[in-house]
Amino acid sequence: MVNIFDYLDYREYLRDYYAEAKRNKPFFSYRFIGNRVEMDSSYVIKVLQGNLHITVKKIDAFIQLLELDEKEAEFFETLVHFGRAKTERQRKLYFEKLFTISSVKATRLDAHQYEFFRKWYYSAVWSIVNCVPFKGDFHALAGKCMPALSVMEAKRAVKLLVRLGLVEKRDDGSYVTTGRNLTTGWQWHSEAIETNQRDMIALAGEAIGRFDRNDRDISTVTMSVDEKSLPEIREYIRQFRSSLIKIVNSCNGTGRVYQLNVQLFPLSTDLERDA
Repeated sequence: MVNIFDYLDYREYLRDYYAEAKRNKPFFSYRFIGNRVEMDSSYVIKVLQGNLHITVKKIDAFIQLLELDEKEAEFFETLVHFGRAKTERQRKLYFEKLFTISSVKATRLDAHQYEFFRKWYYSAVWSIVNCVPFKGDFHALAGKCMPALSVMEAKRAVKLLVRLGLVEKRDDGSYVTTGRNLTTGWQWHSEAIETNQRDMIALAGEAIGRFDRNDRDISTVTMSVDEKSLPEIREYIRQFRSSLIKIVNSCNGTGRVYQLNVQLFPLSTDLERDA
């Protein structure tokens, strides 16, 4: 069953809901949806394709169509407002409300916590502590990272995570993470994040020689793209990340810590403009 709390894009949720409903109810169609919500079926199609938004006045009609309970209805309504938001302030407001409503708890990394992104291994140590018991053996913790850390680096990472409130030390001497998911908020950028991304991309290059092919998956595609297609490509990338997160959240996540980089960048000047 499609779970609305797994989504940050209401149109993606509607697409998945439609696909599932179509399998179980042959009569379920765009025309059926249009009739139920009093909307032209062609408009419904464009909404599910991500080209248009439903109007605020139609939210209640969709809630009835989807048969959502009170909490789900509130989440869906917030998703719609989040998707329609025009300003960064509005997006942040609805983004925070989504996590307040959702049963998925996240630890938000505010701007003052930028230090988390200063070193690539801070997130790696956080993930390791999140997966396996850690009671202060910094030598073992340092060895679990790849490439391995020094004991000093491992201690520095744990000290920072505790100070930022991302990890806490219990009375029995064990360390535990304070939340399973991390978010920087909606489109929060900083010099620290860009530095972190450069470090992760560099590690990806080193991974070619460091790991066997069975332990990594690295591929490249060089392609010619017109500017009009870029939004659609970005949307496919976003959907891929979203789908991957669902898979990860459905498993116990204690096997190994992986890093996934998705990169799209130009290899030429604007050829149409240069012509």
